[in-house]
Amino acid sequence: MKRTAPYLSNDALGRELTAAIAREDSSTAVVLDHIAEYDERKLYRPAGYPSMFAYCVEALHRSEEAAYKRIRAARAARRFPVIFDMVGDGRLHLSGVVLLAAHLTEDTAQELLKAAAHKTAKQIEKLLAERFPQPDLPTRIVPIASAPVAPPTEELSLRTVDEVAPRRSELSLRTVEAPQAPSRPEDRSIVKPLAPQRFALQVTIDEELHQDLRYAQELLSHELSPGDVAAVLKMAVKALISQLEKRRFAAADKPRLGQTQRGKTVRHIPAAVRRAVWKRDGGQCTFVGENGHRCAERRYVQFDHALEVARGGDSSVANLRLRCRAHNQYTAERAFGADFMRHKRIAAAETRAAGTSAG
Repeated sequence: MKRTAPYLSNDALGRELTAAIAREDSSTAVVLDHIAEYDERKLYRPAGYPSMFAYCVEALHRSEEAAYKRIRAARAARRFPVIFDMVGDGRLHLSGVVLLAAHLTEDTAQELLKAAAHKTAKQIEKLLAERFPQPDLPTRIVPIASAPVAPPTEELSLRTVDEVAPRRSELSLRTVEAPQAPSRPEDRSIVKPLAPQRFALQVTIDEELHQDLRYAQELLSHELSPGDVAAVLKMAVKALISQLEKRRFAAADKPRLGQTQRGKTVRHIPAAVRRAVWKRDGGQCTFVGENGHRCAERRYVQFDHALEVARGGDSSVANLRLRCRAHNQYTAERAFGADFMRHKRIAAAETRAAGTSAG
């Protein structure tokens, strides 16, 4: 971009800055409108992404915080379209919409939005505190460590991460608001890259886990140095993964004879098949978008039948694949129709609710 601002007079610079801000506000409202519609149509799914948040971050190259704000604001504006106008003419900023979103209802929206016009984020926080008072926070006294001065080996092993990655302030990012709100990183634990293949981990643990960690160090004292907490965590996580894989793929590798088919339905997937499909697909959604992008989602992945069971498909390795929840639903909607699948989900929810009530 060729800079022009250095060549403007003071008065002209002020006018141009004001005009540029107005254009930015108008463009932001347009972006929100497009995000709201793209999100509503779930077009991120055929593009190969599991969520609107993933699409904004990975395809549109927005930061996590920028994506969160825009999706949150776009969803609020879709419910209350006046937000598009307020953002477009500069009466309301994105941070303000995010703060207001959880409190906007048919009864409160008009008054709240009017009261929030041209207010800063802190002023909107005060406005919300007055209208929706919260109980006092519990009193806590938290010791703050002074600058480290050659602490003992074990103390160093438990505090090293805090020294590398200090505690975040209250402005740090918050967690996922599922299922409607887009993802936000969590501030209770921090994984921060320090160097190639090296990461700092900061997490708060309770007394029970602290004692277990110390006990594990004692048991491994002949194998590991006293301060090598990372090695203990690595061994623990490896063991946990092994346990979780056994649970997910069924613990019994050799079922007792005569019981392999008892009570099994056509949808039953044998443990050996689960393991083979999981390994082949790399534990990742296999959906590939129209642009050739493969979905990168590894959370909430499900086993999906390429040829549906209702159409004669079996639970073989060749007919199974991994799909994330979003693309599993998308594939089913394409096969059976969106209305049919929506009614199926409603019926399933009602069945679960009835079962819960009966219990």
